[in-house]
Amino acid sequence: MKFGMVAVGLALIAAAGPRPALAEDRAPAPPAAPAESPWTVSGSLRVRAESLAGQFRPRLAEHDDVLFTRAILALGYDAGRVRFGAELFDSRAFGQDSRSSVGTSEVNALELVQAYAEVDLDEGGASTLQLGRMTMDLGSKRLVSRQNFRNTTNAYTGVRLQTALAGGGLTAFWVLPHYRLPDDRPGVEDHAVEWDRESTDLQLFGASWVRAVGDRAATLELYGYGLLERDDAALQTRNRRLFTPGFRWRRPPRAGRMDFELEAAGQVGSARRTAAVADTRDLDVAAWFIHAELGRTLDHAWKPRLAAHYDQASGDRGGDRYTRFDPLFGARRFEFGPAGLYGPISRQNLRSPGVRVEIRPSSRFEAMAMYRGLWLDSPTDAPGLTGVADPSGRSGRFAGQQLETRARYALDPDRVWLEVGAARLFKGRHLGEAPNAPDTGDTVFGYADVTVSF
Repeated sequence: MKFGMVAVGLALIAAAGPRPALAEDRAPAPPAAPAESPWTVSGSLRVRAESLAGQFRPRLAEHDDVLFTRAILALGYDAGRVRFGAELFDSRAFGQDSRSSVGTSEVNALELVQAYAEVDLDEGGASTLQLGRMTMDLGSKRLVSRQNFRNTTNAYTGVRLQTALAGGGLTAFWVLPHYRLPDDRPGVEDHAVEWDRESTDLQLFGASWVRAVGDRAATLELYGYGLLERDDAALQTRNRRLFTPGFRWRRPPRAGRMDFELEAAGQVGSARRTAAVADTRDLDVAAWFIHAELGRTLDHAWKPRLAAHYDQASGDRGGDRYTRFDPLFGARRFEFGPAGLYGPISRQNLRSPGVRVEIRPSSRFEAMAMYRGLWLDSPTDAPGLTGVADPSGRSGRFAGQQLETRARYALDPDRVWLEVGAARLFKGRHLGEAPNAPDTGDTVFGYADVTVSF
């Protein structure tokens, strides 16, 4: 299936599109049901062609062209103080190479991602309790998210409370993250239907509190998330026992003024360095990440926004402590480039300054371009999700540079969106000289998709 070069060509023609200011990585909302009906039915179908050349991961196909499809059907019933919801995902991939990176992040056939009840705990609905299978976006989505660009999404089974507290809003939760199944190569390639699994062997819990501060144009968020993991009969793990406290201070973009965001989190606990059966040593964890952003939206009809970014996340330095930051269940696309066949950058072993330009000439069109420099926090650890490492550290810290673009256009703002994008990873010394680095040259990636909602 040689449609990959078409995707690259379309993506390189267009400039790129920004995330919406307050909903960075969300799909367009489907039209609402008539107000008089307690039932709602909505959904979407997305078809995306992706092409990658110059693979950055070791031992995988140098070139890969894939067609991804994702169908979503959601059903809701409003019984007053109790609401019920269900959501079915069908995510598939076609045409991938036999050594493709495609896995459970892209394929999950016929999965009931959400099936929940939400109860108002007071007359005004200021406090709600949600129980069952659910998806979650918390704060910036850097640590807990519902994925949109990625072909599959994160989902959880448990309980979530949302209520007012001390002039702000509190979200507290205890959930079991889903293991997406099947996770074997034949099952993924055959689109086998298997119910995703949750287990008390993997638990996520915590709380987040957000309130307006200062002139109420800014918000302050305080949070703490815990993760408990252990081996079971079906899966060997790193036995992570992590606590991740952090804060986020943000002033959202608005025409004619400066905006900013500062988020930082630490991570403590214990974990094993690998999931190998022979690795039974629990190490103390000491890791962290920081994101800083300063931007300005010009008072112009096209709403141009210029922003400077800086991201740093600790990498592992070996020894008796584990210092590589774990991003839990966070999203990456809105800051670090496309996922799918691409996605080398994550909040792990990273030092990265960058600049971003966004425009939104109309409600139908938006575009974005971003440049990043990429360095390793630890020269002995692999940067991001590349898997390229030099335990001696002699390949240096410079991983390279990334240039990304994206554009989105609405044929119908409520129903039909077109999107194209491209990214190029100019490999630096580490990604070119590390002992397991593939000799494939720079990585070039492009995609084109259409989403139809109802």
